Amino acid sequence: MPVRVLIAIDDTDNSVSRGTGEIASLIADAIDQNGWGVAGFISRHQLLVHPDIPYTSHNSAMCFPVDMPQEYLEPLVSFACGFLERECAEGSDPGLCVAVPEQVPVAADLIAFGRRAKQEVITKGEALALAGRLGVHLSEHGGTGHGVIGALAGVGLRLWGSDGRMRGSLAGVRPGQLLTVRELLAQPDVDAVSCADGSTAGLEELVSIGDKPKTVLRDGASVLLVRPADPSIGTAWETLPRRLLREY
Repeated sequence: MPVRVLIAIDDTDNSVSRGTGEIASLIADAIDQNGWGVAGFISRHQLLVHPDIPYTSHNSAMCFPVDMPQEYLEPLVSFACGFLERECAEGSDPGLCVAVPEQVPVAADLIAFGRRAKQEVITKGEALALAGRLGVHLSEHGGTGHGVIGALAGVGLRLWGSDGRMRGSLAGVRPGQLLTVRELLAQPDVDAVSCADGSTAGLEELVSIGDKPKTVLRDGASVLLVRPADPSIGTAWETLPRRLLREY
């Protein structure tokens, strides 16, 4: 039976190693290559930055969905555990969370945990206890294992659907292109095109593609944010600049 699985990792790097986003991407690629399922885009979720929270650089978790047959779930989890133990950086405290949302008895508790992790200092024990109660896979893979907090929060925030932004740039478009909203909606990772205030552009209106365009998660949708463009460039809209995406 096919299921949708959410996979999140946190605290896999150090100040000179490849980042957690790259580790997540390698796991997603392996899932595709092994024929276990089809991975969706990776989202980055910013968690609380606080003196009492150990982190490498930004304290952000990475999460991605996989549509897959249920029977491949166990080998996927086994692979991801081994991969983190082999590939994570020295001095990191990796955590892995794997959840099947439709099998989580109280999804609201998982979402609430993710939202709290953006505002509060949470203990590892609390994360492990919640995962156990909800039947969610949560495991430590080196160091102090404190990455389990961010991994569980990453799944909760992706499940919430109104936090985070796409890792990397939107595939299929390039800076300087002028595309209609209709053409952008044809991209596999774009569900909607709208302004930050929620207002939408007309399907035939042109959008100027800026540097490294990304979607953000809003109400469960992957949304490409735009803003009114300078009339001199000949389009009604332009993608939101990278510096303004940092708050998502």
